[in-house]
Amino acid sequence: MNSSASRILTGLVGLLIAVGAQGGALKLDREPLQGALIIGRTEPGTTVTIDGSAVRVSDDGVFLLGFGRDAPSRVRLAADFPDGSRAHRDLQVAQRSYEVQRVDGLPPRKVSPSEEDMVRIRHDIALVKKARAHDDPREDFLGGFEWPVKGRISGVYGSQRVLNGKPRRPHFGVDVAAPVGAIVRAPADGLVTLAHSDMFFSGGTLIVDHGHGLSSSFLHLSAILVKEGDFIRQGDSIAKVGATGRVSGPHLDWRMNLLGNRLDPQLLVGPMAPQ
Repeated sequence: MNSSASRILTGLVGLLIAVGAQGGALKLDREPLQGALIIGRTEPGTTVTIDGSAVRVSDDGVFLLGFGRDAPSRVRLAADFPDGSRAHRDLQVAQRSYEVQRVDGLPPRKVSPSEEDMVRIRHDIALVKKARAHDDPREDFLGGFEWPVKGRISGVYGSQRVLNGKPRRPHFGVDVAAPVGAIVRAPADGLVTLAHSDMFFSGGTLIVDHGHGLSSSFLHLSAILVKEGDFIRQGDSIAKVGATGRVSGPHLDWRMNLLGNRLDPQLLVGPMAPQ
């Protein structure tokens, strides 16, 4: 078992919400934090909501909560248990401060696209949204996560991007600098839901679903070694690092989503081991 999986399993004793005389409970593996994924457990058959939105609960009572970059400081977690008891708790979400990252020397077209480019960009966005909307009961995420490639971290989650001097959207992944052709390995088991060789901004793009709507995206690839519909195992060779799309140099941009919530991959893998 890798260290990430061990943290997940041992952390489940950390937070406990005890409710009702019947003893129903929700267990969460960590404190809420902007950018964090929380793995929870509850009694099978429980209905769980976060701020009124339903959360998938598996047959064995596992569920996921995701907190985006700008998640509010307080959210309400509620549960309806099989015995008819109910409970809720207001969770305090730790707030983060984010860096400002300036990237210069990009092709002007990649910073200020033309109307013709925007047609292509909107098509790319639709494909990505469809792939990230995949939601089934698999629990591949319980096996934990490993770094897909090793190298210098050149960009971090949440940083405000200033491209060629122009403020743009924040960065929603972690960038790892590596040479073109370096092997990208699956950070966890999963199902390939998108394999696209050339998107406008992200270039070679691969999306892998880990169950419950949790997905990894790998951007700027020079080659993709798997195809849509493939089921891959942690450690499998799935792609090669590239410098495609909007980049200033070769690197892997690894992103994670829980459906519409953009998460920080570094919170799941911890420090990178020496190369």
